[in-house]
Amino acid sequence: MQRVAGEVVGGFPADRGIYAVTFRVDSVDQDPRFPYVAIGYTTEADAAASGQQASDDWEARWSYAFFPETGLEGVRSVGRDPDGAHLHRQEAESRGLWYEDDDEPGDRHEQLVEWFYQVCVTAARHLHDSGRILEVLGRRVPVILYDMFDPDAMFRLTSDANPAELIAEFMAEDPG
Repeated sequence: MQRVAGEVVGGFPADRGIYAVTFRVDSVDQDPRFPYVAIGYTTEADAAASGQQASDDWEARWSYAFFPETGLEGVRSVGRDPDGAHLHRQEAESRGLWYEDDDEPGDRHEQLVEWFYQVCVTAARHLHDSGRILEVLGRRVPVILYDMFDPDAMFRLTSDANPAELIAEFMAEDPG
């Protein structure tokens, strides 16, 4: 995940006014055994265009409801590919989290979700720690992690994935 996330960010245009990298955490048919992350970005121009429809500046800039296609759908999905899916299943099996359709998942469903969240947080932190974002975009920008089916997770995941100074504006709306 870290390697591919670095490759995806490496393909971002350096001069587009990107102010955030986006990780949309999702799964095929809402089944946590088949997760993926759509990696993308959003730009200053996108936020300005959203400002007319949003209720306030924060919503226009940080709410995934107003992200452009590059931020919502991403520029590449990681984990839906056969190699990514195979590696995920192998690791889930080794952790005792995998279950078949006819098995009772118990709490493995929630454990798989949390484990994949941590994989995504680790990949986002690596983009910062390795200097990849700075190298490609010429400045540090936050990575916003969100799951449209669990909006409450957004602030926790984004906080865990970024240096505090990069997300102060974003965290201003944290209900927690």
